[in-house]
Amino acid sequence: MSGHSNYEPKTGFERWLDVRLPIVRLAYDSMVDFPTPKNLNYWWTFGGILAVCLAIQIVTGVVLAMHYVPHVDYAFASVERIMRDVNYGWLVRYMHANGASMFFIAVYIHIFRGLYYGSYKAPREVLWILGCVIYLLMMATAFMGYVLPWGQMSFHGAVVITNLFGALPVVGPSITTWLWGGFAVDDPTLNRFFSLHYLLPFMIAGVVILHIWALHVPGNNNPAGVNVKSKADTVPFHPYYTVKDGFAIAVFLIMFASFVFFNPNALGDAVNYVQANPLVTPAHIVPEWYFLPFYAILRAVPDKLMGVLLMFGAIAMLFILPWLDTSKVRSMRYRPTAKLYFLIFVVACLVLGFCGGKLPDAHVIPGLSTFTLIDADLNSMVWLSRVSALYYFAYFLVILPVLGLTETPLPQPESISEPVLSHSANAPAGAAASPEKRG
Repeated sequence: MSGHSNYEPKTGFERWLDVRLPIVRLAYDSMVDFPTPKNLNYWWTFGGILAVCLAIQIVTGVVLAMHYVPHVDYAFASVERIMRDVNYGWLVRYMHANGASMFFIAVYIHIFRGLYYGSYKAPREVLWILGCVIYLLMMATAFMGYVLPWGQMSFHGAVVITNLFGALPVVGPSITTWLWGGFAVDDPTLNRFFSLHYLLPFMIAGVVILHIWALHVPGNNNPAGVNVKSKADTVPFHPYYTVKDGFAIAVFLIMFASFVFFNPNALGDAVNYVQANPLVTPAHIVPEWYFLPFYAILRAVPDKLMGVLLMFGAIAMLFILPWLDTSKVRSMRYRPTAKLYFLIFVVACLVLGFCGGKLPDAHVIPGLSTFTLIDADLNSMVWLSRVSALYYFAYFLVILPVLGLTETPLPQPESISEPVLSHSANAPAGAAASPEKRG
């Protein structure tokens, strides 16, 4: 990180350590004295929320690993033993299971905030790509973790997802056999997934450090989308944003606790409380809710290989987004047309998630009969998924590149302070003073 450091060691030990390993100086410059745009709203607090979620998942996961048995004959029973016999095992397991959903809720909000405010644009391309890497690692970790309880949905979900790699030409069957550790989902598969599920969160933590490092080089983006011009545009991260983030984290943890204590299985599937049986297939194999949009894209395509390519392509779009958006304006506050297309994009993602959780032959119009004049197939979830998936890819590959060249954005402020102070124009005297003057 560049720039002059204002850290001054207070004790003899701090001075001794600062000469040899300036880790306290690094923490001070990164989380206390770091100049942060003064106009960040609550959408920016989800970075801190995600850090808390990752810590919860690692701590609870390590405790669960102490009691879990990664063997097809004992995995399901070991999870039930954690729930019944281990002191507060039920709490640790529910925190871990619901923590995964909370993690994805926060990361999806974090991603959509980045899309809306243009946080992927120069000079933050590496920051965005590292965030996409974290998201990809999260998906792999969550999938492997979902297999570990060895319930019906765990086992058959693993069979379906790992078989997707078999659709790849030439190398597909070999990759599938390597993932399985044999010729079917069995004990070697469970062992491999357990090992990787334990390892990947620490890899995520490593990439998070790189993500924070990449953030501190260009600094935070902000709702106005304009660069910091002077010290008047910023405030120290502490106490202004530590207090704000702390409040948001507390509110988020209250919601988290409401699931853990009052409705811990709301976001799971009841079928997973039945021990895995390869001879009995569930009526509807469905992944966890956070994978449903991509599952809907997979099912929307009749060809298996094309469905797999589009499913992974939907994630790949995020990696190349900084070069797809041709607009010079970051924030969609000043791009009304782009804002409209973005809102449609959010709706399309929600529709894909809705379709992914339904049976492919379910009708959008309840009670629709094949005897009506409307073709029932045209009202199926598959067709709704196809329309939403088409818009998903069109948004990245057509709308953003063309819109940046054709739209006329609204005038942008000259600095961050301009819109911040303008909002305070009608405030009582003294209320619009800067934080430095108020302090």
